[in-house]
Amino acid sequence: MKVLTEIDLRSNLKNLDSIKTYKVPSGTILTPAARSFLTENKIDIVFADDEKEEIKENPKESKSNIEAEKREEGSKKPRYFLIGAGIRTDEKPEAYTHLYANNLVPKCHPRIKFRGKIDSLEACIICTQVKAKTLKMDNVAEDLNDILTLARNILRAEVLSEPLEDFLLLGLSEQDIREISHNPQKTLGISHFIPSYEMGEMMAELNYVRTQIRETEIAGVEAFLDVAEGLKREDIIKALNRMSSAVYVMMCRLKAGKY
Repeated sequence: MKVLTEIDLRSNLKNLDSIKTYKVPSGTILTPAARSFLTENKIDIVFADDEKEEIKENPKESKSNIEAEKREEGSKKPRYFLIGAGIRTDEKPEAYTHLYANNLVPKCHPRIKFRGKIDSLEACIICTQVKAKTLKMDNVAEDLNDILTLARNILRAEVLSEPLEDFLLLGLSEQDIREISHNPQKTLGISHFIPSYEMGEMMAELNYVRTQIRETEIAGVEAFLDVAEGLKREDIIKALNRMSSAVYVMMCRLKAGKY
């Protein structure tokens, strides 16, 4: 999986005035800043994965779609579709952003809020890795790579509406993480504890990452829970729950002197 950032786009796209469409390669996701950069420069965003999925899901309709497109030749189709409002427009409203392709929703939409929380979580994890390196705790920084990778995979699965693949964290299965986090005494020889400033800077940083994961999980429930239909993305919510447990396991390892 590749994450495409605003910096990548600024480096690769030199003559913006001549670019009308940008095709996002298969398996690549855009950061919110990258999306804004393209839309502000009036560049259409086309996802290769969306094109493949559309063809896959509607093979019988391909002929009629071609005929419909021919009938529309000579007339310009508005660039954006506002979900909910049910209208098309050439100008992207400032209060709207991309849910997928050129389909827009308000920036306060629950799924957009969730993506923003994932983005903030990634930033938090990276800052904590920097701190771990500064404190010469390379093992902590390396273990946090697992957390960061899962966060990015969650974002990819959400944006592309794909199932989240199975994962390992800290070399442990989901079940192992759950068992250790519920009974650290059995594996690490320490009881449950409440963090304090006396435990040091690294403990405080890890605890902050844990709380950010919890907040992201809540944002995910708000985005995917339908009272009538139930939880639509149980895989994502479960992964976030295990992720916070994995960070707690790291905190227990730190307290037990394993780092």
